[in-house]
Amino acid sequence: MAGRLQGKRILITQADDFMGPTFADAFREEGAEVLEDRTDLTVPAAAAEVVAAAGEIDVLVANLAAPSDAAYAVKVSDERWNHLFDVMVHPMHRLVRAALPAMMERRSGKIIVVGSATGLKAAPGTAPYSAARSAQVGYVRSVGVEAARFNVQINLIAQHFVENPEYFSEQFQQTDAFKKLMAEVPAGRLARPEEDAALAIFLASSESDFFVGQAIPFSGGWAQ
Repeated sequence: MAGRLQGKRILITQADDFMGPTFADAFREEGAEVLEDRTDLTVPAAAAEVVAAAGEIDVLVANLAAPSDAAYAVKVSDERWNHLFDVMVHPMHRLVRAALPAMMERRSGKIIVVGSATGLKAAPGTAPYSAARSAQVGYVRSVGVEAARFNVQINLIAQHFVENPEYFSEQFQQTDAFKKLMAEVPAGRLARPEEDAALAIFLASSESDFFVGQAIPFSGGWAQ
C-alpha cells in the first residue's frame, strides 16, 4: 500500500536538530524521498545554495531552531536578539524566496515552517525568542496568501511542549520548574514526537490543500 507521501521529494533543513530527525523518519515511512540538510543557514547565501542543490522538491520543511533561554527584555543584549533572528527568521525568508518560484511555476508545492506556540501566546521572559517566532507567524500568514493562488500551500506548526532533548531534556523533566510548567498545559503532558509528525505529514500531503497561511497550534491547549 502506497504511503501518503509516495513519490514526493522533501527537503528538511537543520535536519539533526529540533524536529528534524523525527519528521525525516516519518516522511520516509509514508513513501517520501527525504533530503536532509545540515548547512549553517545563518550565512546569507546558504539558503539559495541549499535549495538549488536539492533540485526539484515538492515540500520544503523550514526546520529552524535555537535554544530559548529565559531573560527579561531589559537584560537582552543586541547579540542575543540578533542571533535568534539570524537563525530562525532570515533563513526562513531566504529559503522560501529560493524555493517558491519553482513551486509557483509548477502550480504545486508545500512549505512547512516548524515554529512555536510562543509566537501566538505571550510568555514573560521570552521576549527575543517570542519576537522571532512571532515574525515567522506573520511571514507565513502573508506569504501563504500570496502563494495560494498558485496552488502552493505555506503553513506553520506552532508547537510547544513536545518531547525533544533540546527543549525538554530528561534532566529538566525531573525539576520543579518543569512540573510548574506542565500545570499550565491543559493536556497535562508533553506531546509525543510521532503526534507532531502526524501533523507534519498531513501538511505535506494533498489532504491539506485548503490550508492557507495557517499557524496551527500544537501545544496541548496552551495556545489557541
